[in-house]
Amino acid sequence: MRIILALLGISALVACGADGEPVQPSANSTVTLSSSGMQADTSLGLRQGPFGMSLGLGL
Repeated sequence: MRIILALLGISALVACGADGEPVQPSANSTVTLSSSGMQADTSLGLRQGPFGMSLGLGL
């Protein structure tokens, strides 16, 4: 749990531009319907230069 909170804190710090230019986050959501049910996936990401971070959640 601490690792997740630390990653969210770091991504918020990078996104707000505290260390330079602000970085625009990307978001992606998909909902899939099939005969076996429904699946929802969401991901959030940040990219700056060669570094990138992504956090995903699937339900």
